[in-house]
Amino acid sequence: MKLAGKTALVTGGSRGIGRSVVETLAGAGAAVTFVYQSNSQAADQLVAELKGKGLDVSAAQADVRSQAQADKVVEDFLEQRGKIDILVNNAGIIRDTLLIQMTEEQWKDVIETNLNSVYNFCHAVYRPMMSARKGRIINMSSVAAHFGNKGQANYAASKGGIEGFTRCLATELASRGVTVNAIAPGFIETDMTQAVRNAAEAEIKKKIPLKRLGKPEDIAEAVLFLASDSASYITGQILTVDGGLTLGGF
Repeated sequence: MKLAGKTALVTGGSRGIGRSVVETLAGAGAAVTFVYQSNSQAADQLVAELKGKGLDVSAAQADVRSQAQADKVVEDFLEQRGKIDILVNNAGIIRDTLLIQMTEEQWKDVIETNLNSVYNFCHAVYRPMMSARKGRIINMSSVAAHFGNKGQANYAASKGGIEGFTRCLATELASRGVTVNAIAPGFIETDMTQAVRNAAEAEIKKKIPLKRLGKPEDIAEAVLFLASDSASYITGQILTVDGGLTLGGF
């Protein structure tokens, strides 16, 4: 198993891409804890399902926007697991609307959840990974960081920020054997993209060279690669997983 003996912390892990990441990392042998904000039923169901398969999975409730709560999650993780090998910053939301209609709350919700959470958890694992002289940090960006989509100023800003942050942190931690990379998914079949898919799925597929939407597993497998020893010489990179969408753009 690729990740036997490894430990992993995944934010936003109870559904969608995060859930698939948890399933994939645990299936590869890692001991996984995922963070969820409010849906305890979904979190409990996932833990029970994966434990039923003999996998080592647990859940932690926290508001990823809070640095204090992120610190506590990592502190508890280290106490329980003894070390942290992999951090996947996956938590994210959308609040799409034209800027003229966007409220300060909608702007802050997206920036604080998508971008500030990455700072919070990377800051919390910085010293443990640096001291261990090893680690994998994988941040979730989006192709939205590269396109000027109407109504996504907050979302695109958050994801663009993640990519710049990823490159900077990679340079800081490289000498300590810690790699930092990001994944930029295209259109993936999740609850978050349901509204867009309902409105324009056929048109979206026409713009994707592979002529299909991505599945959460497509992203999870990319996470698994970056988390594994196979990616030990890759850092500061943005891996686009979009079926070729960015080859032709929108």
